[in-house]
Amino acid sequence: MKITYHGHSVLSVVLEDGTRLLFDPYISQNPLADISVEEVSTDYILVTHGHDDHMSDMIPIAKKNDATIIGIAEICKYAAEKGIKNIHPMNIGGGFDFPFGRVRLTYAQHSSGYEEDGQMIYMGEPAGILLQADGKTIYHAGDTADYSDLSLLGEQYDIDVAFLPIGDNFTMGPDDAVRAANRLKAKKVVPIHYNTFPQIKQDPQKFVDKLPGNGKVMNSAETIEV
Repeated sequence: MKITYHGHSVLSVVLEDGTRLLFDPYISQNPLADISVEEVSTDYILVTHGHDDHMSDMIPIAKKNDATIIGIAEICKYAAEKGIKNIHPMNIGGGFDFPFGRVRLTYAQHSSGYEEDGQMIYMGEPAGILLQADGKTIYHAGDTADYSDLSLLGEQYDIDVAFLPIGDNFTMGPDDAVRAANRLKAKKVVPIHYNTFPQIKQDPQKFVDKLPGNGKVMNSAETIEV
């Protein structure tokens, strides 16, 4: 599979059979994004939680591509109310075998709500996403604090790439993310969710330097193959 980073927490994945996946579509307001909403081509949209900086472009991208939204039940309900026909609601701890591979939602310590017309809409529990496809396992942590049960994921799964937030303030910072990386035991660890706003300014290279040779800083528009 080929994974491209688009700044903040946005990932696009192209599988061997050509299936296209998009994680946490925050593009039009994302100062680090290398693409526009109009350029995005995807078959599935996977959303970790209901904050603006993770799902603000979910609806227009889903409509443009006739894409299926995969996420927590409340996010999918919101999408359906906005006219999205293709949704697949899930919940924490649950997994499902899609045509392209298996998706499981994992626990994340965070919050989840979307402000619209001056009102805050509850968007269910925040989640991380485990993707198993093409014989590989990818973990997108979403927004989370470090927590001890990440060790269980490290024991249960042979994770090829883990994408971990390092911005601090809203999520775990670099030191906590190092501990999380050690719990997960992933072959490769990529920092996300940093430098988009002043409150989450970080040096990703300093984070990577604290890892035992398995850290990788990805610039926006950069692609890796696993």
